[in-house]
Amino acid sequence: MNGGDQIAEVLRRQGVRFLFTLCGGHISPILVGAKRRDIRVIDVRHEVNAVFAADAVARLTGIPGVAAVTAGPGVTNTITAIKNAQMAQSPVILLGGATATVLKGRGALQDIDQMALIEPHVKWATACTRVKDLVPTLEKAFEVAQEGVPGPVFVECPVDLLYPEDNVREFYGAKAASDTKSLPELALQGYLRAHLFRVFAGANKHAPGPRVRPQPPTPFPGAVERAAKLLREAKRPVFVLGSQATLQPEELPRLVAAIERLGVPVYLSGMARGLMGASHDLWFRHQRGKALREADLVLLAGVPCDFRMDYGLQINRKAKLIAVNRSEADAKKNRRPTLAVVADATELLCALAEQAGTPDDSPARAAWLGRLQARDDERNEQIAGQTTTTIEPMNPLAVVRAIDDALADDSVQVADGGDFVATASYVTRPRSPLSWLDPGAFGTLGVGAGFALGAKLCRPDAEVWILYGDGSAGYSIAEFDTFVRHGLPVIAVVGNDASWQQIARDQVVLLDDDVGTVLARSDYHRVVEGFGAKGFVVEREEDLTAVLAQAKEAAASGIPVLVNAHIGKSEFRKGSISM
Repeated sequence: MNGGDQIAEVLRRQGVRFLFTLCGGHISPILVGAKRRDIRVIDVRHEVNAVFAADAVARLTGIPGVAAVTAGPGVTNTITAIKNAQMAQSPVILLGGATATVLKGRGALQDIDQMALIEPHVKWATACTRVKDLVPTLEKAFEVAQEGVPGPVFVECPVDLLYPEDNVREFYGAKAASDTKSLPELALQGYLRAHLFRVFAGANKHAPGPRVRPQPPTPFPGAVERAAKLLREAKRPVFVLGSQATLQPEELPRLVAAIERLGVPVYLSGMARGLMGASHDLWFRHQRGKALREADLVLLAGVPCDFRMDYGLQINRKAKLIAVNRSEADAKKNRRPTLAVVADATELLCALAEQAGTPDDSPARAAWLGRLQARDDERNEQIAGQTTTTIEPMNPLAVVRAIDDALADDSVQVADGGDFVATASYVTRPRSPLSWLDPGAFGTLGVGAGFALGAKLCRPDAEVWILYGDGSAGYSIAEFDTFVRHGLPVIAVVGNDASWQQIARDQVVLLDDDVGTVLARSDYHRVVEGFGAKGFVVEREEDLTAVLAQAKEAAASGIPVLVNAHIGKSEFRKGSISM
């Protein structure tokens, strides 16, 4: 096997089903080797979307997603997605091509110091220099990406390690000694032969091993006992679950059962949205800040006290705070908890359910649940009332309400945008665990097509929806070409208000200028038709239901779809800018 085959064989043994890429001569042997092993090679139109797709696969399956990109600009194009994966704690493997080892630093095509560029944004970065290093290095990459706090890993794979030795000898121009004519040429050929010997020595020394399966960090028994004691003493407890609580996809039914056994009200964020289904007596979605200010015990499961928690200021200062996180730094970020537990959130909550016994059915706990439910009901009524407000050409709330009504039970929503998508988060209800994908703490625009690509491959029979703002659509709309070529019928809805409205709303008020925030009400539906997809435009609320039904029908027939929904500017999220 050449080096590309060896890498592909490791991927196969690690359970990798998809390899995302944009082709390049530096990495061709990896792609060919993967295809020969029935790993589906998905080629995209921009490398950033290869990594976004790999990130989505990792989140939905628990198996690291893998992308392979060519040297130089191929690697630099991935930086935003790699940083997003790092901050979202997603186990992603990035294979980066590189110039031949003998030409490093000599001005070869696309030769840059990739390691210095990428090291700050990954858990581990390494460069292979011999063929025999490829297998053990890649197996270590899978282990590092998954253990502890998951994250992305970068493995640099020089081109001369990937091709067959005979081809590499031709690339080098290494001649036999008898073919040389001068002393300098003889010296050069001797150096090249020695270098080649080092590169290929023991090339097949390491056979790929079985799948790496790091165990999730479990809590100490004493921590579980203390947490159980704090919970028993609480009258107004609240759980907040974040993306880190979903790092074991196969264990999510056990996690839900534990929450039900504990009987504690739950707020969900990030990848945890949808954990409790479309409706559940313990799941609350509105007025979280009020609940946290009134609670006497707050348990943060995989959620740091960052800007999303107002740096811990949302939480009642007198409340007991339990922070369970795989990262000790995140568990203690911005606010010292009463109890910090460095462990996997699922493992802690399941152990806590075993320890705590039956749910608290006291009048105090019932009153607390009733208060939170009343607030949820009140806020839902307010939103329903605002949905009927006339906004030309269409009320954004009416559009997202129609989308929620249209979602199938197996739907997956990909959130990529600012104001329109954040509005949707108040209304659309993820139907099941792992049915909502958003960028995470980095707040990255442009994840839409890549995330949807990964989601549709993992769940080919499910409806996969992209909720686009018209600003964010511009980042990845060219991937409709990828959806068409690979037969992946996603449904995208663009909330088109001809504006970067989340920024414009506050910028105009604070600075009295809309500079840089104005867009055209572009024909995004016609753009995707140029790639072979189906486009719809809708400008009247009375047409929404019918157009979305047609979009679903087209997707069900195998055609990717984009709905260009013309919306007006709303004050629904006034004052919501985050810092």
